[in-house]
Amino acid sequence: MPFTATVLTMFPDAFPGPLGVSLIGTAWRERGLWELETVDIRAFSTDTRGFLDDTPAGGGPGAVLKADVVARAVDSLSGPKRPLLYMSARGRPLTQARVKEWVSPEKGGADGIVVLCGRFEGVDQRVLDARGFEEVSVGDAVLAGGEAAAMVAIEACVRLIPGVLGSGDSLSSESFEDGLLEHPQYTRPRTFEGLDIPEVLLSGDHKKVDQWRQAQRELTTRERRPDLWEAHSAKSQVKSAKLEEK
Repeated sequence: MPFTATVLTMFPDAFPGPLGVSLIGTAWRERGLWELETVDIRAFSTDTRGFLDDTPAGGGPGAVLKADVVARAVDSLSGPKRPLLYMSARGRPLTQARVKEWVSPEKGGADGIVVLCGRFEGVDQRVLDARGFEEVSVGDAVLAGGEAAAMVAIEACVRLIPGVLGSGDSLSSESFEDGLLEHPQYTRPRTFEGLDIPEVLLSGDHKKVDQWRQAQRELTTRERRPDLWEAHSAKSQVKSAKLEEK
């Protein structure tokens, strides 16, 4: 059974969006390497008008998606148990390491993920707790709904499925794979508006190219993500200490 991403949403027409194009879209539509399905939460409302939200307990603006409606949508799903993700600005950050855990069989990965897209002020906390949802954030910004965030999480997962991307080697040097950001990329023309491709990349000396790229990765990480650089440095120190002990 291929990796299946199931999205619980009020707006199923928002999908597939960018998930349906390029290599990821081809892997889904033509090659069957992964599956995408949407579930319309509104279909599980028992209100004659289709309402699935109500005012926040304790007062305040907006509306909250009702626990019973969301629960019925979740309980309608069949098949193997999969991680339940709720896209939320207050969730734990989406990381490459977490994505690998969802996808990689050797790390206990499942046959896919179930993603709940909130709206309004969010979802009644009781259904999140009762069904075991993990709250996930794609950044320190608030969106109008969870659909765009769901697409980010799904794309991060399916691109790691073997065969989805053209070359597995392209994944090994990407940002976050070893705790560092990726090096800058260049291609023809050799000169663009007076700016040249760094000479080392045109030298044909693969060792020097690798050294330059590693130096750029370290520099970029140190400048843009000091948190990652600190963690990478600490990990490197531990590794060096173990080698010295041997």
